[in-house]
Amino acid sequence: MSNNDLQTRFEQAAKDALSLPSRPDNDTLLKLYAYYKQATVGDVQGKRPGFTDFAGRAKYDAWKKLKGMPQEMAMERYIKLVERLKGL
Repeated sequence: MSNNDLQTRFEQAAKDALSLPSRPDNDTLLKLYAYYKQATVGDVQGKRPGFTDFAGRAKYDAWKKLKGMPQEMAMERYIKLVERLKGL
């Protein structure tokens, strides 16, 4: 599969993620966030948010776990997770 195909499928999955049949649980939302960030930005950047920012820390930690994962793999995993959430 070409990178263009993957990019197109990833962009469609990102749109689909906004209109899922039901809201995923928090762990799944963190996975979606982490895969998306890894796919679009690469390895985690910046400082870990302070201890009062629970959501920010959770997002940062989820993204950090993917450090070193190729962006293409993150795209593929994001697409598969969105498809599973859509019931495909």
